Amino acid sequence: MRYLLLAALAAASSLCEANTGVAFVHGTGKQTNAAANYWQSPFINNVRGGLVDPNNYVVINCDFEKYMWDNAAAGCLAGQLTTFINNRGITRLIVITHSNGGNVMRWILSNPTWDSRYPNIIAKTVRVNALAPSSAGTPLADAVIAGNVFESALGWLLGYKNDAVRMQQTSWMASYNANWLLGTAGRPALPKTFRSVVGTDVDSAIWDPDSYCGGYAENVGLETTQNWLNSCSDGFLNCSSQSAAGYVWFQDKSRMAGSEPLSHNQSRRACFGLDTILRNDMRS
Repeated sequence: MRYLLLAALAAASSLCEANTGVAFVHGTGKQTNAAANYWQSPFINNVRGGLVDPNNYVVINCDFEKYMWDNAAAGCLAGQLTTFINNRGITRLIVITHSNGGNVMRWILSNPTWDSRYPNIIAKTVRVNALAPSSAGTPLADAVIAGNVFESALGWLLGYKNDAVRMQQTSWMASYNANWLLGTAGRPALPKTFRSVVGTDVDSAIWDPDSYCGGYAENVGLETTQNWLNSCSDGFLNCSSQSAAGYVWFQDKSRMAGSEPLSHNQSRRACFGLDTILRNDMRS
């Protein structure tokens, strides 16, 4: 018992002395101001408020219209994470990703010899909280590349026919998962925790105030595209894709206020207490 108590005290002391930081990694798109245009300040500020030093945060701005391994994607992410780690003296890094950002981060975790900056990032990372990750791609990417109605209907979501959308076709992601990425069924585990928050449904009733969180028009669009997905989906990704890598931390309705679902847009916003759950996770 004495040794267990000493071990617990040592672990607590180590955690207190650690310098924890959080990185917000956006999804598909070429971002220059992701703090305002992708996440928004209520989400970022509440989450980082859970840190011992709330200034230990970085909002990534990269070109995630490229393939995940591209220098403008994973290379840019590695550069900005390295600068953040070095400038702030980060010893424990928590990464919050959304959608395709999970694929770019998983590329870094899966391929440590690809870039000399990757090993230090992996060493400092304690976990990735992947919000609605597109780990197995989406049938909507197949539809966009095929050039059917989704090309015009989902331009605001997918950015049309860029490399990142092409990469997120289901058959392409199956190939990447089988050969280049870790963490999916039948593959070696990722070197650090990768856990997903899964969005299972979309609400867009005009009379329901909850349908306006994250943007009513966006939720209407996502409920429309949900007709081409499985019954369990967030309007952009099937639950099976969001659950394909690492392990499921929780599904939306089990933890959100009022058992509300998280649409694909709501899972990057301060909706139904998601930001508070992530805030509380900063010190664990």
